[in-house]
Amino acid sequence: DWCSIYTFQCRRMEKSVHDRVIFAGDAAHQVSPFGARGANSGVQDADNLGWKLDLVLRDNAPETLLQTYGEEREFAADENILNSTRSTDFMTPKTAMHKVFRDAVLNLATDHTFARPLIKSGRLSVPSNYAGLSLCGPDGLDGPIRTRPGSPCPDAPIESGYLLDHLSGEFGLIALDMVVPKSDVVLRTLELFADQISVELRERYLGDH
Repeated sequence: DWCSIYTFQCRRMEKSVHDRVIFAGDAAHQVSPFGARGANSGVQDADNLGWKLDLVLRDNAPETLLQTYGEEREFAADENILNSTRSTDFMTPKTAMHKVFRDAVLNLATDHTFARPLIKSGRLSVPSNYAGLSLCGPDGLDGPIRTRPGSPCPDAPIESGYLLDHLSGEFGLIALDMVVPKSDVVLRTLELFADQISVELRERYLGDH
């Protein structure tokens, strides 16, 4: 048997981009091990940086595009640190009142469903929402919050399976109940018409529109 004391830590670099040196993963940020936020955020860093670096190296985008990596991933790191810190504080209360609250939540959660969402036990990491950051345009549809520009693409059932299964890793355009004019700008188009749009797809992407 072996035991030790582990000190939870959450911190990040002030800036992830330093001229031509770019930091990602644990080199850029550290979070407590709740919700798989360390490994997942490292993969998300690489995913965010990969396509931007590719465009810059191919001279298809200015080097300033790489600054948005820092903007977006520093924002995501702050979000992960906030959620991880909340989990840490719940598991190891820092004050007597925090402990009273924690214990009350755990006791109530046994029999009352309203108390269960209050348990901050390290819910799994989810992609960050970049709405309002510099690469995201305005929400011209004024649709549901979950699909505003900068949001992760939510899945939904469609006539032939699920939406995300029909999307490639390239930039593309989802067209709901309309034909998209041919263009060299859009690499891939997925056109869905009324008989293919499920209730879930309409609710998540169009809302009341």
